[in-house]
Amino acid sequence: MAVAPEVRAVPGDVVYGTGRMDESGRVADRAMTGALGWQPGDRLTFTAAAGVVIARRDPAGMVTMPAKPYLVIPAALRRRCGLRPGDHVLLAASPGGDTLTAYSFAVLDQALRAHAPVPGKGKQP
Repeated sequence: MAVAPEVRAVPGDVVYGTGRMDESGRVADRAMTGALGWQPGDRLTFTAAAGVVIARRDPAGMVTMPAKPYLVIPAALRRRCGLRPGDHVLLAASPGGDTLTAYSFAVLDQALRAHAPVPGKGKQP
């Protein structure tokens, strides 16, 4: 019988969670903002690529962290990334980099299918 390769543990320098985006682009996960130490009034800068939004604390940022522990993804970035109200995202907080990354489930699906085929479906491009 073949032995499965050892899977490394999740690195301790990243905290993961999930969130659901509402119609205003808000994604809430208290653990993520807590792990980063982000406070109401902190300024944030956002960047985006296909299905991925990255927020980082930046004194010159255009977005202000609200009083409640959630992130508001600007509408232009939501459109660029194809994120819609009700979409779920994987959140990855990197305290060392002072960043919070939101990955759409479409991006996760592509990564998972590239790693291992979905049972009964085979690999898909």
